[in-house]
Amino acid sequence: MTIAVDFDGTIVEHRYPAIGKEKFFAFETLRALQRDGHRLILWTYRDGALLDEAVAYCRKNGVEFYAVNASYPDEELESGQSRKINADLFIDDRIVFGFPGWGEIYQSLNAANASPSWSEYKVRYDQAASRSFKGLLRRLRWWVLGNEVR
Repeated sequence: MTIAVDFDGTIVEHRYPAIGKEKFFAFETLRALQRDGHRLILWTYRDGALLDEAVAYCRKNGVEFYAVNASYPDEELESGQSRKINADLFIDDRIVFGFPGWGEIYQSLNAANASPSWSEYKVRYDQAASRSFKGLLRRLRWWVLGNEVR
């Protein structure tokens, strides 16, 4: 998955143009996401020397981004072209309900990718079967003939 990550207020506390203090578990989570195979893009308002400082700060903390303010490495924007990037997920402190924290983000991403346990699989299977035509016939028979038929 390609994940775009904001810098100020997300990786570090918002102190723009200075670099704020690291947010709790930010770099541990970013490194873990990279180990899990995700492609990280730094997506920030910063540019020029301020952007270079942010990239160097992240590199010093063990995070090397796939791309910076771009959808892929070495992408060059033409005049008038949007800076909007192509990513599957955006992590930013300015989301509707506020930044949940890095631990919550990592747990949410892992929960989405985790294999279901047997009991979860059985529940999903039963739900799907009950919505199928065969499940409909089974419920109809139960309703007509009574609960002795399953």
